Amino acid sequence: MTPSTTGVHELSQRFYFEAAHTLRREVEAEGSRRVHGHTYEAEVTVRGTPDVQGMVIDLGRLKAEIALVRDRLDHHFLDEVADLGIPTLENLCSYIRRHLAPTVPGLCAIMIERRASGDRCALRW
Repeated sequence: MTPSTTGVHELSQRFYFEAAHTLRREVEAEGSRRVHGHTYEAEVTVRGTPDVQGMVIDLGRLKAEIALVRDRLDHHFLDEVADLGIPTLENLCSYIRRHLAPTVPGLCAIMIERRASGDRCALRW
């Protein structure tokens, strides 16, 4: 075996989406309760051993599966996205995991970031 095909690898794909939401909270409550939007950057990570072609997963396949999830979030009002719940970073990570896990083998982490506000959440398993 060549070095590129031994061991366990992690492969990540980043994507972004624009979305609006509201949020009821104790701190910074007034602005959060009004409809407002963010640019979200997400990263999906897959872990595994490369196959005979040297791939953990075909990036084209991964991108196609991500596009299906992205279409449910991009330019949507997150408060109304079915199965999301309260539109927190934590719930967005869980939502993406639920929708990718059945079709993306080796899925092991989801990260959501809002760079403009310095917020980031990672879900690993």
